[in-house]
Amino acid sequence: MASAARLTQVFELVGGATRLTGQTLVRMVTPPFEVGEVLRQLDRIGVGSLNLTNITALFTGMVLALQIAHTLAAFGASLYMGEVVAMSLVRELGPVLTALMVGGRVGSGIAAELGSMAVTEQVDALRSMAADPVRKLVVPRVWATLLALPLLTILADALGIIGGLLIAVLQEGSTPTFYFRHAFRLMGFDDIASGIGKTFFFGWLIAIIGCYNGVSARGGADGVGRAATDTVYASAIGVLVADFFLTKLFLAF
Repeated sequence: MASAARLTQVFELVGGATRLTGQTLVRMVTPPFEVGEVLRQLDRIGVGSLNLTNITALFTGMVLALQIAHTLAAFGASLYMGEVVAMSLVRELGPVLTALMVGGRVGSGIAAELGSMAVTEQVDALRSMAADPVRKLVVPRVWATLLALPLLTILADALGIIGGLLIAVLQEGSTPTFYFRHAFRLMGFDDIASGIGKTFFFGWLIAIIGCYNGVSARGGADGVGRAATDTVYASAIGVLVADFFLTKLFLAF
């Protein structure tokens, strides 16, 4: 029974998020546009996530360089870690880890904020005043997440590569010029484009799941807590599953 209830909940989430996706797409490209609210949300979502994503990326690059140096040492090639660190971060680790961090922080925050508005009937009050909750509440958060996540990922990629540089220089005795020459030797435009391209899909998933769970929250404070928890769970799974299919798609071209 528990598994059937969980499966039903998954189908409800997918169906509700899909319906909300259609409504959001229409309102994103039709006036009026809530530019001021988008900028406010961009500050909260993008600037507010900088410390989390930057620290994650920096130490991911350092740990990755340590592991690669240890592995390549057996072949006498530990100084050539730049290629592996840069390609791993730009194609996969940068976009995915940034999306997971933002999904945990931003997705749950969106769900909690909109959930609090839903359980206190503020969303219903908007409808009673002939205002569109999707346009007022959902669209600005979706736009802000779509704009913030690629920028956060670009910065995370750069810091991750710098983290690898620190290990290469301080531990392996390499020079910055040697490290960067190898870091960018194999990297092409398609590698950068595939990594950044994924972030738009990740950002959409995080924002839509958070908004849907928030506006559909019921049951007071307990319902708000469940909405935030479900958002973290669903957005993490969604990002990882989407990453697999997007990687297959990008590698096919």
